[in-house]
Amino acid sequence: MIEALIISNIILWIALIALALMVFALTRQVGILHERIAPAGALMPTSGPKVGELTQALELTALNGDGVTIGGVNKSGLATFILYVSPTCPVCKALVPTAQMLVQSEANRMRLVLASDGDEVSSHQRYSQDMNLNDTPYLLSEELGRTFEVSKLPFAVLIAADGTLRGKGLVNTREHMESLIESMDSGITSVQEYIGNQESAAVNLDETPKAMETTS
Repeated sequence: MIEALIISNIILWIALIALALMVFALTRQVGILHERIAPAGALMPTSGPKVGELTQALELTALNGDGVTIGGVNKSGLATFILYVSPTCPVCKALVPTAQMLVQSEANRMRLVLASDGDEVSSHQRYSQDMNLNDTPYLLSEELGRTFEVSKLPFAVLIAADGTLRGKGLVNTREHMESLIESMDSGITSVQEYIGNQESAAVNLDETPKAMETTS
């Protein structure tokens, strides 16, 4: 009886150690996979104004009647993060609180503006009330949408305080929106451009030793 108990304990310890090794190996593989997966950035369209171009100031009126200037030099020194939404867009509804939290964390240098278009003003007013957007400027302007050639939602535009367009694209997650801010901070047009530059640099480094061997 005692021998059977000892043997079962030994088997149990062996199984536990094997399980621990498997978990360690799996954790390592997850880490390697995470390094290989490229970060997801906002999908930037090729149409419309280009990143790096100066924007023209547009004097618009928010739903609450306040005047809002989009583009051009911002006298308050704040960048403008514009999120295009629609009351009929479920992804937009889920993304608005995320955008509010993101821009709030950057409140010392950035402001959030929501934008949409259409003739049903009352539906946008109800949407603003339901989403508790009283403190966030909400613009209803076809001109603004045409300026940045917004065709699909949710769409975001980031304009620096000096009026330079720093980022734009389709956004579905917080990571997509953060990629626009990262583009502004790094000076890279998009995350995809950054990844391409890194891959090109890696290829050049790999080819350099071969070139040296050929020369020698």
